[in-house]
Amino acid sequence: MKNRNILIISPFFSPELISTGKFNTDMALALRDEGHHVTILCSHPLYPKWKTVKSNEQIPGIKILRGGLRVRYPKKTIFRRAILEVWFASFVLKNIFKSQRNQDIIVPVFPPSLAFYLILPYLNKKIKKVGIVHDLQEIYSSKKKGILNKIIRFFINKIDKGNFNECDKLIFLSSEMKDTAKEIYALDKNKLQVQYPFVTKKVQGKTNALADILFNDKINIVYSGALGEKQNPEGLYAFFDFASKRLKNAHFHFFSQGHIFDELKEGNLNSSIKFHDLVEKENLWELYERSTIQIVPQLSGTSKGSLPSKLPNLLASDCQILVITDNDSEIENIFKTNNFQKVITSWENDILLNAVEEILSEQKDNNAERIKISEEIFNIDSLIKKIVF
Repeated sequence: MKNRNILIISPFFSPELISTGKFNTDMALALRDEGHHVTILCSHPLYPKWKTVKSNEQIPGIKILRGGLRVRYPKKTIFRRAILEVWFASFVLKNIFKSQRNQDIIVPVFPPSLAFYLILPYLNKKIKKVGIVHDLQEIYSSKKKGILNKIIRFFINKIDKGNFNECDKLIFLSSEMKDTAKEIYALDKNKLQVQYPFVTKKVQGKTNALADILFNDKINIVYSGALGEKQNPEGLYAFFDFASKRLKNAHFHFFSQGHIFDELKEGNLNSSIKFHDLVEKENLWELYERSTIQIVPQLSGTSKGSLPSKLPNLLASDCQILVITDNDSEIENIFKTNNFQKVITSWENDILLNAVEEILSEQKDNNAERIKISEEIFNIDSLIKKIVF
C-alpha cells in the first residue's frame, strides 16, 4: 500500500481524554503506524471543560498545528458551539493554503462543520475528501424550539448538506446515522460507508488508583465520559437519586467534567451520589473493572444522531452494561443480535431500577464471548482501510 499524506481537520485532539479527541488521536496514530504522513489542524485542549489549556505536546510522526489558545467559551451550549465553529473556521482558513500542499487525502471530522464548508472553494481538486461524521447535529437541533434554534437549524442543514455532498467518501459511525443523513441531504449512497467506533488498546499492567473511590464491598453504578445534552444528564441524575433510596449498599458515580457536571455536583445533596474528575487513560480499564454496572444513556429521540464512542471499550471490558436508548435503535439491535446485556428503551425510573436489579441478580460471567465479538465488530483496522482506499 502506497504511503499517503493525510490532513485531518478537527479541533479535538490529544491530550483530550474522551470522545472525539480520543477517537482522532487513535485514528492519527493508526494511520502513522501504517506508514502514512499525518498532519492535523486542531485546537489546544478544550473538551469537556470548555476551557482552553495550552499544550506543547508533540507526537512522533504526526505534525500538530494548534490554535484557539485565547478563546473563551460561555456556559450556554448554543453560544459556545457558535464560538467554536467561527474561530476554528478562521484558523483553518488561515492555515489551509500551506497545509494542503502535497496532501493526498483530507479528513474533516464533523462536527464542527463551518471550517470545511468555507475552505471547499480553495481545496486542490486532486485531494481526496473523506469525511467522518460523529454526530448529526440536525437531529439534536430538531428537538429544540424557538426562532433562534430554527435559524440555527437552517444553517446546519445548508452547511452539512454542502459538506456531505462535496466529500468523495463519507464514513458514519452507525448505519442509523448513514440512513438518516442519506434521506435528509439526498446523498449518493455509493459514497456512504459505516464504521463503528473502535476498541482502544489497553494500557499494559493493572493500576490501583481507584481503590479509594470504587469500593469492592459496594455496588458501584457508574456513568463515565462526556456529559452533555445528548446524555440526558438531568434524567440520569434523577434516576441515580431515585435508585439510591431503593438499592441497599449502592453508590452512584459520575466521572466527567464540564459545566453540566459542575452544576449537577453543586446541586447534589445525596451522599450516595459521587462526582469525580475523568480518570487518566492508564486507569480507564481499572475503572471498568471496578464498576458493577456502567450506564450508557441517550436522550430520547436522539439515537439517529450518534453512537457513543465509549461503547466498544465497555463491551470489550468485563463490566456489566445498561444502555438507555430509543426503541429499535442501532444500539438496541446490536445488543439483541449478539445477546449482549442490557438495553432499556425507557427513561421511567421504575423500569430502569428493575433493569438494574435484574443485572445485579444475574450471575456475572467473564463476558469472554462478548469481548471477542466486540473486538471483531469495533475494529480500527477497517477504519484505516476506508480512509486510505
